[in-house]
Amino acid sequence: MMHLKKFLFLALITLFSGAISAQETLPDFTTTFEKSKGTETSTYQEAIAFYKKLAAAYPEISLLEMGETDSGYPLHLVIFNTSKEFDFDKIHLGAKNIILINNAIHPGESDGVDASMMLLRDLVQDKNKIKKLENIVLAVIPIYNIGGALNRNSTTRANQNGPKDYGFRGNSRNYDLNRDFIKADTKNAKAFTEIFHLVAPDIFIDTHVSNGADYQYGITHLFTQHNNLGNDLGDFIENEMRPNIETSLLKKNIIITPYVNVWRTTPEAGFSQFFDSPRYSTGYTTLFNTLGMMIETHMLKPYKQRVEETYSLLESVIDFTIEKGTEIKELRNNAVAKIFGKKTYPISFELDKNNYSTLQFKGYEGSYIDSKVTNGKRLFYDRTKPYTKPVKYFNNFIPSKEIQLPKAYILKQGWWKVLERLNDNNIEYVVFKNDTTIKVEEQHIKNYKTNTKHYEGHFIHYDTEVVAETKNVLFQKGAIYIPIRQKGVRYIIETLEAEATDSFFNWNFFDTVLEQKEHFSSYVFEDIAEKLLQENPALRDSLNQKMKTDKDFAESPEAQLDFVYKNSPYYEKAHLLLPVYKVF
Repeated sequence: MMHLKKFLFLALITLFSGAISAQETLPDFTTTFEKSKGTETSTYQEAIAFYKKLAAAYPEISLLEMGETDSGYPLHLVIFNTSKEFDFDKIHLGAKNIILINNAIHPGESDGVDASMMLLRDLVQDKNKIKKLENIVLAVIPIYNIGGALNRNSTTRANQNGPKDYGFRGNSRNYDLNRDFIKADTKNAKAFTEIFHLVAPDIFIDTHVSNGADYQYGITHLFTQHNNLGNDLGDFIENEMRPNIETSLLKKNIIITPYVNVWRTTPEAGFSQFFDSPRYSTGYTTLFNTLGMMIETHMLKPYKQRVEETYSLLESVIDFTIEKGTEIKELRNNAVAKIFGKKTYPISFELDKNNYSTLQFKGYEGSYIDSKVTNGKRLFYDRTKPYTKPVKYFNNFIPSKEIQLPKAYILKQGWWKVLERLNDNNIEYVVFKNDTTIKVEEQHIKNYKTNTKHYEGHFIHYDTEVVAETKNVLFQKGAIYIPIRQKGVRYIIETLEAEATDSFFNWNFFDTVLEQKEHFSSYVFEDIAEKLLQENPALRDSLNQKMKTDKDFAESPEAQLDFVYKNSPYYEKAHLLLPVYKVF
């Protein structure tokens, strides 16, 4: 009996020791956020090290390096796939829905960084969750703005309640990366473009923290503007996706509202949906018919609450995608054909001020009280006075400018910065092998305004107008012919149509056409102008008519001589001439 007891005792010791040894060899997947009890966020180095360990321990996770950023560090992509397949060419052959999550585009807004780390860890450590997500692929950019994340501090987010330390909004070259998607001035944007087209997601999520009014919500949503997304996808995001996710969060006792788009006012006055044009991440993804949304947690809520609610929203999006995955695929597959089913395409929108819905908004009473810092008034939200009251929410936009769909666009040879971006976005085109004459619509810039304040490396144009003329034009070898009947049709139109909100023209890609290269000396051209007016009565009549109707013109001999010059054969044809032509 003693021998048996001794044997059992030794066996238990051996088993216990083995368990300790096995436990000691397991990686520690507790995040910095959890270790700090919800007060700190992971550094860039900690986040990448975490994912490297996760990918090494679990075959459902892969970590890829995807292109360089302005910081010199590579952009990473984490992929979760229950089938352990990470080749997207093969993934796209199947029916799985793909969700792409982008974190830390503004590194001070780090909620999504920590939420994504915990989410992916929890998924691979739970067999039931792995089974549940068998038809979903999750792709996560751990930290997009690496340069900003490395510029770590604890003061630049003056309005924000945690975490303890965080990154800076600008990237290594001080660009706000959430204004760079269409113009792609940064290496980050170029790397994102590569990732986006590789992954080709059905749903895209960008994680943020809001900066504005005070209210009861810890989290808000900013879905892709449904009129802009258009077709059946727009209706789906407004009538299916948004209410479903709102309801899902309410079942978790999380209240949520649309992003509170107010500035220097209070929500009671009503507010409009933020319009995400293609300079923004979800505006860019709209060009390829991806359902997009930004998560906007509230800056004044505790960091722990913000991260946990971001986690919950990501779970709700996953659940929605599982439920509606087949319908999402079908809508996206039909989206391009829907565009070609119409004769026109909207290139700019304006808010419909006569059409709104009503939110039962949960806010705090706001008032203006005497400032203790300045000699003026300050806005004060009284948290002891919460309210729930009806508030007007303007979330409908109507086209302010539409164009007739052309058959193709032609870009003259030599505009290589534009060509680079077309290539990066997989736009198909044909290069002219010989000089070729084609009947096209030639466009001149008629009017435009330019911001006087520098904005993200540009003085951008707006309120652009073009005047067009149909004629035969000789194109030199090397020009490119871009048919619109392709997946990238929206990208083509919204970059090459000068009047579109975020066109290449408005972002200064064609600014040299605005410059007049050849000029005249008045004392020389006077004699030429006199002869021109003698030989061209119609020109003389136009000059006289303008002098009668335009007082400033009538009082300016310089303007009068310039008028004759610009209506003569001596005026250069290249001035204000866009290098983009349309074929009908």
